[in-house]
Amino acid sequence: MNIHIQHIHPLSTDNKKWTAIQNCLKEKISLDNRLTATDIQFIAGVDVAYWEDEGIEWGVCSIAVMDYATRAVIEETHSTGMVVVPYIPGYLAFRELPLVIEAAKKLTHTPDLFMFDGNGYLHPRHMGIATHASFFLNKPTIGIAKSYLKIADADFELPKNRAGSFADIIIHNKIYGRVLRTHQDVKPIFVSCGNYIDLRTATTITEELINSESRLPIPVRLADLATKKNRRQLRDNK
Repeated sequence: MNIHIQHIHPLSTDNKKWTAIQNCLKEKISLDNRLTATDIQFIAGVDVAYWEDEGIEWGVCSIAVMDYATRAVIEETHSTGMVVVPYIPGYLAFRELPLVIEAAKKLTHTPDLFMFDGNGYLHPRHMGIATHASFFLNKPTIGIAKSYLKIADADFELPKNRAGSFADIIIHNKIYGRVLRTHQDVKPIFVSCGNYIDLRTATTITEELINSESRLPIPVRLADLATKKNRRQLRDNK
């Protein structure tokens, strides 16, 4: 059964409308759980990568779906296309959503949760790719970022150097996300709610999906590996 995509607004390339769209959607964000761990059967990791060929920018989005109980990969889809939206900090979703949606349409399993290589609520207007995409996917989402997007000149505190330690990122007296140490002596990751989930649950699920191979949770790492493979093949094959 293919996933149902809700087209909540046109995928506009007119950047004059982007802030208004984000401000409208942020009022609809819910940081209450739609699910518990026992509700989860399938989790998807989502990643997007880019390359340039003869002056044209291309992108590929890979979605890797794993069985939550067995950790087995059950499906991988990808989409590719020309990218006409430039990278503008704070508006990544408008650049990546067309590829994410096309890859999601190809899924034959419906994930209960999507984990994005990118931010969610940890964003100047709480509308990182994980949050923005959730409205189209109509599923709970989590943002997993490898680096910090500085917001309002606010820095973060490093958690203690042991696996499972974390420090909340507080901006304007509000918790935007969490710095999580998944392995000792390894750089932390940045966890934030996407939508339809709270930060405690997002952190718990993320920690459960860490293994010895990476600081990233398994679905995000699988999507990252798939994206690099697909980009290499597409780039080599023109």
